[in-house]
Amino acid sequence: MPARPWIPPHRKGHSMSETALFAREFLRSPLRTASLIPSSSRLVERLIAAVPERGEPVVVELGPGTGPATEAIQRKLAGRGRHIAVELNERLATHLVRRFPRAEIVTASAWDLPSVLADRGVRTADVVVSSLPWSAFTGPHGGTLVPKIASLLSESGVYTQFTYTFARWAPPSRHRLAQLRQAFEEVVASRTVYRNLPPALVYSARRPRGPVGQSLSPAVRAANRIAS
Repeated sequence: MPARPWIPPHRKGHSMSETALFAREFLRSPLRTASLIPSSSRLVERLIAAVPERGEPVVVELGPGTGPATEAIQRKLAGRGRHIAVELNERLATHLVRRFPRAEIVTASAWDLPSVLADRGVRTADVVVSSLPWSAFTGPHGGTLVPKIASLLSESGVYTQFTYTFARWAPPSRHRLAQLRQAFEEVVASRTVYRNLPPALVYSARRPRGPVGQSLSPAVRAANRIAS
């Protein structure tokens, strides 16, 4: 039986250099990065809970940042399956390549996910883990991202997305939640993780609706126009 690759032990906090890197990228582009500090280990634990502990799953990660969830996914996979992390920020992607040589780090937009997977011979993913801010789902093409994710998941696939609790009831967040419910048969919110700054929760979406989920209802399309 081949030896499993060694994975660095999980740190309870983040290194000063990683926190500084994340903060710099936030200052460069607040809407794209959306937070001054990386996610806490408690939030990450809930975010990656759907990653299987057995088998050879395909795990896709969107917006990994400095890699708190990337590290946890790598540790949980322990050399199994595939881990494709899509990061738009070139500086953060370079950091991830150095830190996680076993993960497939791709510098691209989440909206290019179909071609990113196709270029790597992947038809469907088992889990999509997203740390993208809800602000990334606005704009002229923002409403297409959730249906794209749903269309790329296997029938038993799971999509997890975190959001900050203070923004949960704001119109943009409610519109994105409507998208999730349109594209998936089951959407469950976790309890609030107060040991995160700011406090946050995780949505877990299961049973993608396939072609139905890819065609948003008029109500959701109208909500998208308002949010944009």
